[in-house]
Amino acid sequence: MADGATVNPSLAHAGRDLPSVTVDHYNIELRNDEGFVGDRVSKRAFRALIEGWREKLRERGPDPLGDRPSEAISKKRLDEFLIEGSPQASGLVFSAVEDFAQELAAVVRRFLRQKGWRDTQAIVVGGGLRDSLVGHLAIARAAVILRAGGLDLTLQPIRNHPDDAGLIGAVHLAPAWIFSGYDSLLAVDIGGSNIRAGVLVTNQKKTPDLSRAEVWRSEIWRHCDDDPAPSRDEAILRLIAMLEDLVGRAKRARLELAPFIGIGCPGVIEPDGTIERGGQNLPGNWESSRFNLSHRIIEAIPRIGSHDTMVVMHNDAVVQGLSEVPNMTEVERWGVLTIGTGLGNARFTNRKARSED
Repeated sequence: MADGATVNPSLAHAGRDLPSVTVDHYNIELRNDEGFVGDRVSKRAFRALIEGWREKLRERGPDPLGDRPSEAISKKRLDEFLIEGSPQASGLVFSAVEDFAQELAAVVRRFLRQKGWRDTQAIVVGGGLRDSLVGHLAIARAAVILRAGGLDLTLQPIRNHPDDAGLIGAVHLAPAWIFSGYDSLLAVDIGGSNIRAGVLVTNQKKTPDLSRAEVWRSEIWRHCDDDPAPSRDEAILRLIAMLEDLVGRAKRARLELAPFIGIGCPGVIEPDGTIERGGQNLPGNWESSRFNLSHRIIEAIPRIGSHDTMVVMHNDAVVQGLSEVPNMTEVERWGVLTIGTGLGNARFTNRKARSED
């Protein structure tokens, strides 16, 4: 444990039994002979499919997508090619979408064979690719492939924008008493390319199920764009500055900000808040047993308002999935896949449904 700190058992990080759901499993790292199965449906994998089709067409004539490298073509531009491009450009992008959908369906089947994912009734797909037409089409096509293949499974894009979902899910990490005295809280979403922090307004008085929780204000820092790359300490100082700014903004807006910060972070999170593995894409060494993000934040922001600051961390895919809790009342067992640098994943069982069995 870092810095000799102690753990409050009621606020342990990476909890299995959360207020609304049980986290059955998260961060499964499935492998085959070629490596991690999730790499087949990463952002990089989709770009590789685009490039593969471009190479085939270049052998027979001009590249319908022009001269820009495949990894540099924005999602917005790919959507434009799909809708308004030449027949060849549109067909090329659609071909990559179809290939990706086939891969996504195969990966979903692989997950459903795992013990922690059996009997899953619904899966939401988040991550950056979801925020595009090509992503929506790939998810929809994979859903059709799975259902036509005999799987009674709902597969659909996550409802909130993935950037917002990665923050909104933090309300489902908070203890119930938070919502009786406060109307907002801080949330952090840490990723391999950026760090986002925001203030969530719970709107709990209007909707007790937190279905109208929303991002009131947020800030983002794309650390992947910095040259040279920032160190871990530089990243933490930048995050703390973002949080301090948001605390000030909330105070000026007369929000009743809870003394609570919910954090989503890649990797396997230990109950004491250290990261066992999975933080390799973050700036610096976040997997050191002597590093504890929550302790660093509490040291810098020991109080919010008149109360001691509490921090709860969980895996980022778990937190993004938790944003769907209000929409999953009709099923008992459901999961989330987040398509990004890798494939984040988590499976949940609704606790209310379990208690009614």
